[in-house]
Amino acid sequence: MPIKVPWLKGVFPALVTPFVKKTEEIDEEAYRRLIQFCLPHVDGVVTSGTTGEFPYLTREEQRRLVEIGVEEANGKPVVAGCGASSTQEALTLVRDAREAGASAALIVTPYFLHPSDKGVFQHYYDIATQVDLPIILYNIPQVMDAYLPRTVVEDLADLPTVIGLKDSSGNLTYTMELLEYAGERIDIFVGHDEVVLPALAGGVSGFILASAQVYPEVWQAVIRLVSEGNITQARLLQRQVQKLSRIFCRYGGGVAVKAALKMMGLDMGPPRRPLKAVGGALIHETQAEIRLELEKLGKIPVEETEFAYPTGPLAERFGDLEITPAIVAEHGMRVGSGVAGQGLDQVQIDLVAGGKDSPLGDAYALQLTYPLHGREALTTILEPALTVRPATLLLPTLPQKNLRQANMIYGPTQSAVARAIVDALETGFIPPSAVEDEVMIALATVHPRALNRHALYQAVYSAATQAIAQAFAG
Repeated sequence: MPIKVPWLKGVFPALVTPFVKKTEEIDEEAYRRLIQFCLPHVDGVVTSGTTGEFPYLTREEQRRLVEIGVEEANGKPVVAGCGASSTQEALTLVRDAREAGASAALIVTPYFLHPSDKGVFQHYYDIATQVDLPIILYNIPQVMDAYLPRTVVEDLADLPTVIGLKDSSGNLTYTMELLEYAGERIDIFVGHDEVVLPALAGGVSGFILASAQVYPEVWQAVIRLVSEGNITQARLLQRQVQKLSRIFCRYGGGVAVKAALKMMGLDMGPPRRPLKAVGGALIHETQAEIRLELEKLGKIPVEETEFAYPTGPLAERFGDLEITPAIVAEHGMRVGSGVAGQGLDQVQIDLVAGGKDSPLGDAYALQLTYPLHGREALTTILEPALTVRPATLLLPTLPQKNLRQANMIYGPTQSAVARAIVDALETGFIPPSAVEDEVMIALATVHPRALNRHALYQAVYSAATQAIAQAFAG
């Protein structure tokens, strides 16, 4: 029976491959900086894997990455990605990796022309028996369009040079099956950043992750907490990085990781063509999400955003609607304001209500006909196609600079204001006569960097409830 190697445990980053922007040559100095950055928090490194864009690397480049990895790893293991569709090419890469000093080779399931299960077994068998270097099997059906069959893994696990398997499927059922049938003979590693905690709880030996070069200390802490039996705290840590982990898994792997590293001061250059950083898999709104998550983790300084919540006399806050304090008084309009939430989730709602035949009714129609650029007003709806009464417009006080900001205003904010109106009608704060006779406009001030949709909804609901109560208190 194969004996598990002692070093194949813990956290291994699937390193990106840095490229010089104009020439697309490998940036060796940047690669060294990246390894030095990761090394204190990891148990080994992985070169030229999926995150490292291995299909776009030459044989010579892949070997050079292993050489640099060995030079910089300070004795920690270096796993060489040796992905290739053909057995012959994979054998060549594995031999190169061995000569360059790699501790093991990561071998992906043959792709493009899909062999039979027997052919897959033979592919790994030939490599495992013809080169004296430990190998790690690699299952990543998202890009290979096929799973590494469990029955094949079960047979390969008896070979002395097969020491592990990286499962990037994210399919915990498959992972648990591997642990059941092969986990006593080889180490199973998880390669899907979103399922680290449940996979670890299930018995995997460690992780090979794209995110492990961004926040490896988080994954080390998760391992420690699980070993101590502190699942509650481990769960909290997983959730803290869950959004970034999801982005890394679903938006191009290396493309998203390179964007995050650049924000952290580690510029790894662009991806190699035909991949694109901006305007490709990674849209501007997703980059904004990455920045905000890195700030929350303390990985980069908080980007200062200059803005202020409206202050001064309440009746003076509706100037954009051409509603002055004199007009408010003359037409008996109702005004109210509410503030709720903390930090980025703090919200202010300033509300004005009045008759349909008053200047407020005209302002209501004008905002629908000639909306303010970047601050387009929308009717307040409880759910699609279900508007509330009194008819109410939601108008952001700040320009919406990207889709993420707009989604926060025209999503949880819009829905929470609507719910506050409906509940105010049910409790009698809003009189029944106002349903048909009046209109309302709610000015919503939401922090430009607000990110937590649930917290924002709760804050908006509370602030809108306060504003309605004040406006209709008589």
